[in-house]
Amino acid sequence: MKDYKEIIRDLRTDRDLYQADIAKVLGTTQQHYSKYENGEIEMPMRVFVVLADYYKVSVDYLLGRPAAGKGYDVLESKINNSTTVGNMVSDILKLNQRNRDAVVDYIFMQSLKEKYYRQNEKSEDE
Repeated sequence: MKDYKEIIRDLRTDRDLYQADIAKVLGTTQQHYSKYENGEIEMPMRVFVVLADYYKVSVDYLLGRPAAGKGYDVLESKINNSTTVGNMVSDILKLNQRNRDAVVDYIFMQSLKEKYYRQNEKSEDE
């Protein structure tokens, strides 16, 4: 299980950000923020809250609590250039039940189709 130091470093680097970028968000210096990532000083709760809001994750996630998950992160994930998972879920929930079922069926069929094509590609490579 990762600890908060690894998690905040991963969140920062996954977004191609520098320590100085996050230090600005926190209103501190790069050197001070570096001490959080390196475990030289303990992060106060205020910093956890600001980072959770900034990265759109829960404080539980920052603390490495696996059951908490990355709720906000998933909803902000891009499906394509103009649509996020959160937007898509919101749109689906606006549909009546029959149309929701149709969307679920369509996604299921597309995943079967993709699986079929992947298997055939592997067969051709062998």
